[in-house]
Amino acid sequence: MIITTLKLSNYRNYDSEYFNFEPGTNVLYGDNAQGKTNVIEAIFTCAVGKSYKSAKDKDVISFKGEEAHIELILNKNRISRSIDIHLRKNGKKSIAIDKVPIRKAVDLLGTVHAVIFSPEDLSVIKGSPAQRRNFIDSELCQLDGIYTHNLINYNKALLQKNALLKQLEEDPSLSETLPLWNEKLSEFGKVIIEKRRAFIGELSRTIKDIHKGITDGAEELIISYEENTSAEEFETNLTRMLQREKSARMSLVGPHRDDLKFVSNGIDLRSFGSQGQQRTAVLSLKLAEIEFVKKKVGDTPVLLLDDVLSELDAGRQKKLLSEIEGIQTIITCTGLDEFVDNKFKIDKTFFISKGRVTEAIL
Repeated sequence: MIITTLKLSNYRNYDSEYFNFEPGTNVLYGDNAQGKTNVIEAIFTCAVGKSYKSAKDKDVISFKGEEAHIELILNKNRISRSIDIHLRKNGKKSIAIDKVPIRKAVDLLGTVHAVIFSPEDLSVIKGSPAQRRNFIDSELCQLDGIYTHNLINYNKALLQKNALLKQLEEDPSLSETLPLWNEKLSEFGKVIIEKRRAFIGELSRTIKDIHKGITDGAEELIISYEENTSAEEFETNLTRMLQREKSARMSLVGPHRDDLKFVSNGIDLRSFGSQGQQRTAVLSLKLAEIEFVKKKVGDTPVLLLDDVLSELDAGRQKKLLSEIEGIQTIITCTGLDEFVDNKFKIDKTFFISKGRVTEAIL
């Protein structure tokens, strides 16, 4: 899969600009706060239907207009496809695939496959469990419609149950409806747990060889899925914990409390790993994610590197750049020194200044 063109109108600091990408390595460079990350954000929005930087669609609309427009054209299996997304300050966004409107944003998933690597990802191991769950959800939602359906419905049921638990003190009779929400949580949550378990199992097998290569055979990395409850015992645990949930006024059982564990040579990286070990593990994780997508969809995803090279030392930069050959990659950075130092081939550059673009094929 290759992204050929991206057009932005009234998007963040872009009035009206377009990008014609090459199949290889595309570098967006310029000073900070000029709009480089906005391009990555727009592309990823076309993959998942929403921004990974902002919770509200209206936040990406330029103050000059009432509506922002993203148009992305890609070549997939030798067929040209297009995605149009209109984001409005007053009204719902609209999405069209190949000029045909879709009813739900979830129907967009699977059209574009993208793996994103940003400085925020470097803290995924030492960060919160929510960050690690978000990593799982972000990947599985792009690849598995059944997972997405169950995750959406699970989160809706979870919100309803938590709202009820908070209201019990004022109206104890509401507790009679809790078994209904537990039933829904169990129905949708079992699917989530089983699919997460399979995903992490396969990812852990893939990451072993990658991590050994990055560390020259010195470290073996194992990822394990820490289930708050197993799918098999979900219903039992919901019943067992009901009184404690009433006291806590929140749901204590379910995949919304799951986590990941990263162990290298017997060391729990979350608690005892050095910053270098943690960053190497995240680099391995992203490279394994690319391989996982390749296997699942039979195609290569687009790799989005948002200002991550400056966060890696020279050795990890070189390893990352050596692994992305043959993958369409869109990289943001402040300068081109990293590529010169690593003697890495760039296919096209885009100089970004105040939301304006200057292209150059190298």
